[in-house]
Amino acid sequence: MPQELYKQVIPYKPKKGEDYMSPEQLVHFRKILEGMKIELGKDIDRAVHTMQDEATVFADPNDRASQESDMTLELRNRDRERKLIKKIDEIIAKIDADDYGYCESCGIEIGLKRLEARPTATLCIDCKTLDEIRERQMAK
Repeated sequence: MPQELYKQVIPYKPKKGEDYMSPEQLVHFRKILEGMKIELGKDIDRAVHTMQDEATVFADPNDRASQESDMTLELRNRDRERKLIKKIDEIIAKIDADDYGYCESCGIEIGLKRLEARPTATLCIDCKTLDEIRERQMAK
């Protein structure tokens, strides 16, 4: 699982009087994001090898359908992981630009605890909550 490596990183404890998104904090979150990216890459490689190994032609239509269903699900998961890798790259670019940790919608601090839980967060909790409410209303 891609979150295994970054969950092993000790949560950041800010020093008294330390500014938000100090160089130490940025290094901490970069390490988490790079760890996630490495784990995702390993998962993708493992899945590709597994799919190649399991590529068998079954005579029974039910077996063939089951295999195709499994591969479709696996490909969907890999696509999600590929998109997450792209988002991680975008977030690392934000770290490089000293723009990480601030809400894309309102500009306030996202917060260390939220970023520890979801290092790829781009919205503060209030904006994310409003966004989810809008999504639910649009779905109805």
